Amino acid sequence: MIDKLEFFIALAQAEHFGRAAEECGISQPTLSAAIRQLEDQLGVMLVQRASRYQGLTPEGQRVLEWARRIVGDTRTMRDEMRAARKGLAGHIRIAVIPTALAMVQKITEPFQARHPAVTFQILSRNSLQVLSLLENLEIDAGITYLDNEPLGRVTSVPLYEERYHLIAATGTPLADRESVTWREVSNLRLCLLTPDMQNRRIINQHLSEAGVVSKPTLESNSMIVLFSHIRTGQWASIMPRNVAQSFGFPEEIRMVPITEPHTQHLVGLVATHREPYTPLVSALLHLASNLANANAF
Repeated sequence: MIDKLEFFIALAQAEHFGRAAEECGISQPTLSAAIRQLEDQLGVMLVQRASRYQGLTPEGQRVLEWARRIVGDTRTMRDEMRAARKGLAGHIRIAVIPTALAMVQKITEPFQARHPAVTFQILSRNSLQVLSLLENLEIDAGITYLDNEPLGRVTSVPLYEERYHLIAATGTPLADRESVTWREVSNLRLCLLTPDMQNRRIINQHLSEAGVVSKPTLESNSMIVLFSHIRTGQWASIMPRNVAQSFGFPEEIRMVPITEPHTQHLVGLVATHREPYTPLVSALLHLASNLANANAF
């Protein structure tokens, strides 16, 4: 039953029998047979079929919710028994918004120092993808914004607040100022994150509140791309101060606070709300809380 539920979750996510079978490491006929057996066991049709996958039935949507709970609880039980036998070990998958990627090592380094048998996979994703991956059990935790858009049913640990600055090369417009306004920075040649990023939506929101519209001449989903263009002196950007500091900009790069209004947004660790948590996720949440309380970020 557990295997069939995992296959069903994979199908709901992939929305394609062939891709779901490939992700599960089985043949497409084996996947199709397992889904039909699950339907027979439950006595309902789960998948709308024609020549190809056409979505879940209403009953299938409800079973998907149960499948995620059951599979999640089963994995938790297995992990807890493994930890009881061998101590804390395993693999933690964390999806992180681009502006928080440089901060992840503040969690992973002390965690692995305490639990050397644990390994990590860190993925760069936008905030909507972080929540989707959590829901589909594809990651164990995420780092994302906590206070700007709905999170759903998750457990969250606040880590730090983003404070926005103009990041520009020395000698370029506004770089010598002690502070600037959102209206003023809108007139610069800007490079910003792409619109699918919540950071960009936040910036657009504050520019709109100032009565202006963002008109970047370069967009990217990579912070490295933005930083490399700032260093040319031909572009400026708007980003959190802690992100800019983490890249160790030389003296010729200025970080100027943006005021009128002064804004800040909360970033934190999130995990699917489930009791009990897996031993790994429980330890991760505990460590993150301790680090945040100690102002480690």
